Amino acid sequence: MKDKRKLKLKKFYLHPITVFLFLILIVMILSGILSAFEMQATYNTVSSNAKDLEPTLVAVENLFSFDGLKYIISNAAKNFLSFGPLGTLLISLLGITIAEGSGFIETLTRRHLSKIPKTTLTFLVLFIATTSSLINEVGYAILIPLAALIYFINGRNPILGITTAFCGVAFSYGVSLFIGSMEVSLMDYTKQAALLIDENIHIALSSNLIFIIATSIILSIVGTIIIEKIIAPKIGKYKKDDGFSRTEQYSIIDTDLLEQQQIEKDKNEKKGLRLALVVSIIVLFIFIYSLIPNLPYSGMLLDMSEDTYVNQLFGSNSYFQDGFSYLVAILFITAGIAYGIGSKSIKNDKELIEKSSKNFSKLGSIFILIFVVSQFIAIFRKSNIGLVITAWLANTLNYIDVTGIPLILITLLLIAISNLFLTSPANKWYIFAPVVVPMFMQSNISPQFAQIVMRAGDSMTKGFTPLLASFVIFIGYLNIYNLHKERPYTIRNSLKLITPYFLLISLTWILVVVLWYLIGLPIGLGVYPTI
Repeated sequence: MKDKRKLKLKKFYLHPITVFLFLILIVMILSGILSAFEMQATYNTVSSNAKDLEPTLVAVENLFSFDGLKYIISNAAKNFLSFGPLGTLLISLLGITIAEGSGFIETLTRRHLSKIPKTTLTFLVLFIATTSSLINEVGYAILIPLAALIYFINGRNPILGITTAFCGVAFSYGVSLFIGSMEVSLMDYTKQAALLIDENIHIALSSNLIFIIATSIILSIVGTIIIEKIIAPKIGKYKKDDGFSRTEQYSIIDTDLLEQQQIEKDKNEKKGLRLALVVSIIVLFIFIYSLIPNLPYSGMLLDMSEDTYVNQLFGSNSYFQDGFSYLVAILFITAGIAYGIGSKSIKNDKELIEKSSKNFSKLGSIFILIFVVSQFIAIFRKSNIGLVITAWLANTLNYIDVTGIPLILITLLLIAISNLFLTSPANKWYIFAPVVVPMFMQSNISPQFAQIVMRAGDSMTKGFTPLLASFVIFIGYLNIYNLHKERPYTIRNSLKLITPYFLLISLTWILVVVLWYLIGLPIGLGVYPTI
């Protein structure tokens, strides 16, 4: 019998940079076509007197026009330099690379974090990632590179660490243990829309507090099961490259000398960790003191022009919120330097800078990717395609005559779909709130619970769109640690990797929201799903 050989076509992989360049071209062409067909939408906003609705017309802008092309060319540098993830990532990496260069992160991971069971470590990463949305989107820039490094040192696949951190931040966005920036950004729109129905209504910042605390724990537990049972086996183990290895080689092994060196090294590492701990406590004390108002030289990180403490801490002009990534970088820098001095792992400043610079050298490709992605997202926003689609979806609710659970589910689904095109929670709620909140209140559902539905819909699809600005950090780090450079992680492969998490955590969100409504549990202090 003759062997029948099947001809296998070699798979062709495009680098994500190339894919995003194609997406830019597609958006430009699409904007021209949709603009020619006069694609537009009208959405309502609450008037300044909070008693009427004012219509706002938005139309697709042609980026293949003279003005459109002029915008693309003249704003390229501005789009790149003002791209949020760029500055946040750079500042975060300053601290992480110095702490890594001194050996602080490796020693801390090897001595303490390696003793933590795998499942517990996954839960901790997810829980910290989940609660990081307390301060906007800094979790992506801090936790993704840090989780990759910790997993790598700990002998686990850094791809798994990257995926865990990204999924934790993205698909649990807006839940935390405290009132955070999302409450501040959403509450005004919720209140303005609620005043259309009830002029005496009061909505507090703590109106979702019980729900977000409980959900942060629930999502972290469910997420841990998904990561460990489904995604970890799929990703597999990681074969360390020799370039990353830090083992020392000896031509002649002197057992006594080796033992003496190990004792000395162990002693220095413990001394370095103790000094790093002391310095970290001092730095944290200074940070905390800077968040306390009305004490001598305190309140430096607060916006004292605001009336409430939450707004001082998380308002649009909050120094704490704007500078949080820098504060974390300072913590890592000081702890790393303290460890290096205590453990004698660094001899001088030149050696520390050289080691840190070497770690930075592996990140060149991610900055090229950030440049291209910043152009893609800016061009898509300029086209208004996302705004038009979101307005259409919001207006769809006006033609649906349902109440109770069907209304909640339909609203949840429409917000989740719109999030694929408009990722900012505040911008979405600005369009949805004047429709959703009055409709919910007329169905005996509280406006505070309407805000929870918004939160859930936003989180369900947060990480499943390349239009999320911080998606670039996820896909960039996947390719940094990818051992198969001829097969880069594309947008498709990256989304395929997190699809099980996306589907199951979305189902969890739906179940939590529906069951909370059916049972009638309080969602905040004295606040319930129904009016």
